[in-house]
Amino acid sequence: MSALLRVRNLTKIYGEPGERTLEQTGPEWNSNICPETDSIVACAGVSFDLYPGEVLGIVGESGSGKSTVVKLLYFDMEKTAGSAWLRPYNDGRTNMLEASGQQKRYIRNHLMGTVYQNPRDGLNFSFSSGGNIAEKLIMAGSLHVGSIRERASFLLEKTEVPVRRMDDTPASFSGGMQQRVQIAKAIANNPPLLFLDEVTTGLDVSVQAKVLDLIRELQQELGIAMIVVSHDLSVIRMLTDRTLVMKHGRVVESGLTDQILQDPQHAYTQLLVSSLL
Repeated sequence: MSALLRVRNLTKIYGEPGERTLEQTGPEWNSNICPETDSIVACAGVSFDLYPGEVLGIVGESGSGKSTVVKLLYFDMEKTAGSAWLRPYNDGRTNMLEASGQQKRYIRNHLMGTVYQNPRDGLNFSFSSGGNIAEKLIMAGSLHVGSIRERASFLLEKTEVPVRRMDDTPASFSGGMQQRVQIAKAIANNPPLLFLDEVTTGLDVSVQAKVLDLIRELQQELGIAMIVVSHDLSVIRMLTDRTLVMKHGRVVESGLTDQILQDPQHAYTQLLVSSLL
């Protein structure tokens, strides 16, 4: 089976890097700030493959670069270097990170969905919950009002948001319900790839469990490939098949999630796992 997404050498540096910036930053230096130029290496040399229907976790502490990887792939920020090929886009022959703005919008609207940590980043709070889903569907080419409304009702029901509240704005919803509306919006266009960035952070523990159950159910039912970013290993354990562990912008360990949790090899992963136990 060929990969749905191939990522090679994904790198993002803030500020002007020097010739030795990459050599002088990373886990072995315990810093991602270049001592010569003060440029910040958000992530460097990140490479992985993601297969259809697979769930990949990216775990690490705050500032490890895990969210940067997802933001680069969803075109929320520009890369410094690297390539990414998405199979449904031009048969995976074109580096989507070099695509035109118009092509990137097409990829985002038709082939991807994302759920942000803060619902305000993923939802328009001046639209109704149904209107938010409609926005995604319209951008993906749906124009029939009746079928858009029908799809919005179906998705709200699926994500356990009362359909009677379809015309209410997300501002009147609880944090957990806002997150569920964001999930409904993200999967509205049946994307083959979904990004989840710290989606349970800030939610009550009981609400977290419900949101995670919902994500797992949707993944199994729809077979969407997902990249799940979290600092919480229990989230990674529950949702993912494989995991990348990041520290100071670099991947320090990767492998099957069970394997990483049961027999971590890198000292940093061992620390993360021991803090979970």
